[in-house]
Amino acid sequence: MPVIRTPEERFANLPGHPFKPHYVEIGGVRIHYVDEGAGAETVLCLHGEPSWSYLYRKMVPILAAKHRVVAPDLVGFGRSDKLTEVSDYTYKMHRDTMVEFIKALDLKKITVVVQDWGGLIGLRVVTLLPERFSRLVIMNTGLPTGEEKMTPAFMAWRSFVEKTPDLPIGMIISGATVQGKNLPPEIMAAYEAPFPGPEYKAGAKAFPLLVPISPHMEAAPEMRAAREGLAKWTKPALVMFSDKDPITAGADQGFRDHIPGAKNQPAITIRDAGHFLQEDKGEEIAGHIVEFMERSPVR
Repeated sequence: MPVIRTPEERFANLPGHPFKPHYVEIGGVRIHYVDEGAGAETVLCLHGEPSWSYLYRKMVPILAAKHRVVAPDLVGFGRSDKLTEVSDYTYKMHRDTMVEFIKALDLKKITVVVQDWGGLIGLRVVTLLPERFSRLVIMNTGLPTGEEKMTPAFMAWRSFVEKTPDLPIGMIISGATVQGKNLPPEIMAAYEAPFPGPEYKAGAKAFPLLVPISPHMEAAPEMRAAREGLAKWTKPALVMFSDKDPITAGADQGFRDHIPGAKNQPAITIRDAGHFLQEDKGEEIAGHIVEFMERSPVR
């Protein structure tokens, strides 16, 4: 399992990202995380594919004004170490790393914010460590078990990743925002910063192939277990999807119907935002999260 590390100079002068890096070693791999603000409660922000904690840069200052905000980079992304082989990236590895990350930092009273693969990993971790979590914020994600029909948009994305040796990370991010081609080149470069070459992108190539498209895939029973756990989740849960994401469209109502703690929360839709809604409307989303936390205090 060869491990490589993106040179630090790749992260110099990131626009809109003044945050000091923090690191913890888990299972022989160095994990990077943003750690801003202070307080008894923690907002844990989990990114997806092929982004990194940079995606939350617009939200961190707003949330950190009142709470501690922790935004890790998953293994293979951001400033965290990368494994060079696609086969080294398993669902179990990601799940276990996040469990150990939370334990290593001893995070409690967590409001977890998940999007894309942050949901597939984070919502399962919630059901494994429920005593550490106080609230859920669920955005543009899903819990596929391999029994449902995947959207044509997802299958096209999966096929593209499978056939593309060197993923164009910046183009992928910009293409999944409403800003699209108008996303500034320096922002696209920031998303590309963790990946100096194809050998750094094994984690990004692995994620789409780990999404269960049959009930026999590794992550399928984990997704079923997450669903079962969330069906009993009575603590507050805010479901907040965007209106212009062909990948996860319609899954928001499924979460609202399935999670008891979501039934008394407003049905919020982030307008004019794509799959990476944090990039399109980060400040607006952070405002909704602050309001959500204020109206549902931790008991």
